[in-house]
Amino acid sequence: MVTRRGWDTWKLILLFFCPALFVWLTAMVIPFLYGIFISFTKWDGIATEYTLIGFANYVKVFNTSKFWLSLQRTGIYTIGTVVLSNVMGLILGLLLTSSLKGRNAFRTAIYVPNVVGGVAMGYIWQYIFSYGFTRIGQSMGIPGLSTSMLSDPTGAMVALVLVSSWQLSAYLMIIYVAGFTNVPAELVEAARVDGATSWGVFRNVRLPMIRPSITICLFLAIVRSFMVFDVNLSLTDGGPFNSTELIALRIYNTAFVSLKFGNAQAQAVILFIIVAIISVLQAYFTQKREVQM
Repeated sequence: MVTRRGWDTWKLILLFFCPALFVWLTAMVIPFLYGIFISFTKWDGIATEYTLIGFANYVKVFNTSKFWLSLQRTGIYTIGTVVLSNVMGLILGLLLTSSLKGRNAFRTAIYVPNVVGGVAMGYIWQYIFSYGFTRIGQSMGIPGLSTSMLSDPTGAMVALVLVSSWQLSAYLMIIYVAGFTNVPAELVEAARVDGATSWGVFRNVRLPMIRPSITICLFLAIVRSFMVFDVNLSLTDGGPFNSTELIALRIYNTAFVSLKFGNAQAQAVILFIIVAIISVLQAYFTQKREVQM
């Protein structure tokens, strides 16, 4: 039998739990299930009625070369962004936990790119690539800078990776700073007493101890890279000649430009499954290499 005090405790728990559960259901679970349902229909996003067509959208997606090209571009972009952003974040995290003067000011300044919205940042860098660098190249007679990187398919993809890595590394830096800060000082001192160099201390002490941070950063970078949309839209808009149309932008164009919501949602479900599998495998294999304290 539930006592009055026990019932009061349950009412307090429900008071805090129910609003969070309501938000989670309405913002995550219900839209997710509704999206899966849409993937089995033919719908233009406007009509009030749906036409159930079964797995026709999935069959069409698997037979569409543009979908696989977008997925391939996304894979290339993801590899470049994940590697570059983690290397930059790791280096910044190491520098900002050393005996560097003004570390807090540098941390704040470096973190600013992550605060700037992706759409605004994309337009800012579009202006820099199209007008800033080109004017410098033309005035100094540098052929490589005389034309915008965004006008070349390879250059546009490189620019997309650079801008995304610049923004993402600012976020990952915070996680790496926390990881380096939690490395026991006695282990570092013991390694130095044993004659280890700075590189030896980093490689054999610091790096193994921050593997949980590496696991988290890799997971976040993979998910954010596969789902990138705002920077892709504002910086290149998929151009030139659709050479930088990543998978999220293709799903958006399929739904809101071509008005094929069922087909777009089928692509989104396939993307979700791919990202989930890759993320789980990455977390599993990197966690196995973590040092247990």
